[in-house]
Amino acid sequence: MTKDIIEKLQSLTLLYAEDEVGLRQNIADSLRYYLKEVYEANDGKEGYDIYSEKKPDIILSDIHMPNINGLEFIKKVRETNRDIPVVMITAHTDKEYLLEAVELHMEKYIVKPIELEPLFEVLEKCVEVLDLNKEIVLEVDKNYIYDYDKKELKYKNENIILNKKEMMFLEVLISNQNRIVNYEELQEKVWGDDIMTDSALRSLVRNLRKKLPTDLIFNLSGVGYRLV
Repeated sequence: MTKDIIEKLQSLTLLYAEDEVGLRQNIADSLRYYLKEVYEANDGKEGYDIYSEKKPDIILSDIHMPNINGLEFIKKVRETNRDIPVVMITAHTDKEYLLEAVELHMEKYIVKPIELEPLFEVLEKCVEVLDLNKEIVLEVDKNYIYDYDKKELKYKNENIILNKKEMMFLEVLISNQNRIVNYEELQEKVWGDDIMTDSALRSLVRNLRKKLPTDLIFNLSGVGYRLV
């Protein structure tokens, strides 16, 4: 791996879902030398719970696991996140499984036993994908581009100046362009430990709408917000 890739990996988090404890711990310990954080899950159910809480940058998942298998786990992730790089692991070369995995938009699959060299080659590809995903073109209006790395929103190449909470609010909506973001999520992801009052939320949305060249924000009363 190049120095640039190693530096980028050090800023990323990875979720590893695998029911073979010894294998998982060995691989996870090796990955911790290179990544900011490695989260471990015993199966797809625990994997999805950790994914929902920790929001990792990369997912590494075995296909065959108890409770919820790797394919079902990634299907649930893909319901709200089409961009996170996913690497699937299988002990089989069953074409049916692999075809289904491809449909889930994975970066690659790895056949057990796992060797570190091909694994790091796949992680390098994941870093490249994440670099491409930093700039998001809004589905509702292609004139808007949001850069996750620079925290910049542009409309027809013109910067829109937003304060921190406005940017956090809009980023949550951009990350979930195909669904309503409910009030509980906004409390957690935008206000955090502060209390999100109705008046504070309405004020934020009102001010944000004034700054945006077009009306992007839709409110479903009593439920939450989404991009129009």
